[in-house]
Amino acid sequence: MLGFILKFILTAVLVYGLSMVLPGVALGGLGSAAILVVVLGILNAIVKPILKLLGFPITVLTLGLFLLVINVIIVKMADYLMVSFDVHGFLNALLFSIALSLVNAVVDLVVD
Repeated sequence: MLGFILKFILTAVLVYGLSMVLPGVALGGLGSAAILVVVLGILNAIVKPILKLLGFPITVLTLGLFLLVINVIIVKMADYLMVSFDVHGFLNALLFSIALSLVNAVVDLVVD
C-alpha cells in the first residue's frame, strides 16, 4: 500500500514538472496533477483496452506505431475531461505521452 501511495505522489509531482517543462501543456497546479494521474489511470483502465481492440488491425499494419496515437487520444480525452489541464495540438500531446511513459518507467524502477 505504501508503494502505491509513493508511486502516486511521485507520478503527480513529475507530471506537474512535465507540464512546466513541455511547451503547449498547461496544468493548474500540483492538485490538478494528482487529479490528472487519477483520470489518466481510469482512462487507461477503461478506454484504452477498447481502443486497442478496435485499432488492432491498424496497429499490426503500422508495426505498433498506432499505439502512440492511442496514447495521444487518451491524453486528449483527459484534456477534454479536465478544465485545469490543457494540451495544445497533436504533437504536444504526443510529446507529453512519451515523456509520461518514460516518467512512469523510471518511477516503477525506483519504487518497485
